Amino acid sequence: MKPEGGLSPGDAVVIRPRPHGDVFDLALGGERATVASIEQDLEGRLYYAVTIDADPGRDLGLSGQPGHRFFFGADELERVS
Repeated sequence: MKPEGGLSPGDAVVIRPRPHGDVFDLALGGERATVASIEQDLEGRLYYAVTIDADPGRDLGLSGQPGHRFFFGADELERVS
C-alpha cells in the first residue's frame, strides 16, 4: 500500500508534527524514524506507524509492542534519503 504520502514501510523519515499536537508530537518533532507500517482507522483515515531510530526499544516497536510505535499522518512526515 502506498497512500497519498507516497511512503512505504522501511522508508526513512523525519517527524514534523502539526502545531498544537500532543506531548508526544512535541517531544518527537525533528526525530529520525522508520515507517513500520501503514494503518487505517475505522473512519478510513490512513496513518503511518513509525519507530524512532534512536529508541533503544525500537525492536519492540517493530514487533508491534505498544509504547514503541507512534502514529502520524502523511503531512507530518518528511522523507529522508
